[in-house]
Amino acid sequence: MNTIDRDVVIIGAGASGLTAAHELRKTGLSVAVLEARDRVGGRLWTETIDGAMLELGGQWVSPDQDGLISMLDELGLQTYSRYRDGESIYINADGKKTRYTGDIFPVAPSTASVMEDLISQLDALSAQVGAEEPWKHPSAAELDRLSFKSWLEQRTDDQEARDNIAMFVAGAMLTKPAHAFSLLQAVLMSASAGCFSNLVDEDFILDKRVVGGLQQVPLQLAEQLGEDVQLSAPVRTLTWDDDGVTAVADDVTVRAKYAVMAVPPNLIPRVNFDPPLPRRQQQMHQHLSLGLVIKVHAVYPTPFWRDDGLSGTCFSPYQVVHEAYDNTNHGDSRGTLVGFVSDETADGVFALPAEDRKRKILQSLAAYYGDEALTPEVYYESDWGTEEWTRGAYAASFDLGGLSRYGDSLREPVGRIHFSCSDIAGAGFQHVDGAIRMGRRTAQAITTGEAPA
Repeated sequence: MNTIDRDVVIIGAGASGLTAAHELRKTGLSVAVLEARDRVGGRLWTETIDGAMLELGGQWVSPDQDGLISMLDELGLQTYSRYRDGESIYINADGKKTRYTGDIFPVAPSTASVMEDLISQLDALSAQVGAEEPWKHPSAAELDRLSFKSWLEQRTDDQEARDNIAMFVAGAMLTKPAHAFSLLQAVLMSASAGCFSNLVDEDFILDKRVVGGLQQVPLQLAEQLGEDVQLSAPVRTLTWDDDGVTAVADDVTVRAKYAVMAVPPNLIPRVNFDPPLPRRQQQMHQHLSLGLVIKVHAVYPTPFWRDDGLSGTCFSPYQVVHEAYDNTNHGDSRGTLVGFVSDETADGVFALPAEDRKRKILQSLAAYYGDEALTPEVYYESDWGTEEWTRGAYAASFDLGGLSRYGDSLREPVGRIHFSCSDIAGAGFQHVDGAIRMGRRTAQAITTGEAPA
């Protein structure tokens, strides 16, 4: 067993942990980054599958993500715009497919009016509550006791309007059924993107991609850190006291002044803490969980939908694939579609044999794009729920009542142990931007001796 001494040991080599290490090194502190996987990047992973470059995890950059954008600039990484020329597709509950342009789905005028009103109400709530400390809002407990589904039902009896608004948070973001999380959690998701209007604007939230894939951020950070990053080193035990910490991994032990837990909250209990974490943290982690989503990649000889005047953008809360986009890589002559199957719908298709699941998903894509979508050259399903060191998507969220009850402890250090990941970010919550913001805030907290707000 190799034993080394560092100022800070960082557990997790995702975007947040590596950003923290990067910033700490700038101040002259020594670091060791221990990563359980055999690669860096965490929930960022670019892989070549059957000759096609696919971004299996996070991939998009939106214009408000200052933390991520500044990191891309620092590393010299280039971005390109997601293809969005042409008409989008919406499929209603009766299976009717409609082409459209603009921000509001082609629904009945009364439904469109209800949707616009709900968006306005959520924009107002997001502005009042904010992203950084939603648990401090005077009505936080009340908002946190009410499920997002129940709130929508209280606001309107228009089922299609409810289904569509729920899809943007439940299916597209938290990847949990709308009855499983609170209105406060939905408002945090909205506020973290600036407002609900931004959240439902795919041209904003899914604006650009990085040439060569977003995993280049952690890859380049890890390259700069060199041998201070150790892979295949899951931390089994973390001992801590007022003088420092000791992280024991499979083949290395790191003694340090501080530790940074840069992993999703659902993985923190997998480490044996000695002494145990305080009661509040133990309870808090039991009320946080990740959702479930299948990210579907389908690669074709050409982006055939463009010839039909389609942007590739498709939505329907009534389809197996509730949203899909043109995900063609920069400079690639082939066409790539990416689609998403989430929460209980994902449960349903995972109950099927693999070939039946593939057939059902491709049939859903064909409902949008036509029969040509049935025969991709490359087909791949990203299933982060089976990833040993992730176990879900895209980020952890609380059950009903959890955010108002435990939120003030999310980013609070325990002794010399700090916490840093996108799951506990305010602005940029569950995005790479939030991971980078938290990495920088955590590094600053350690160097200044102050806890991150």
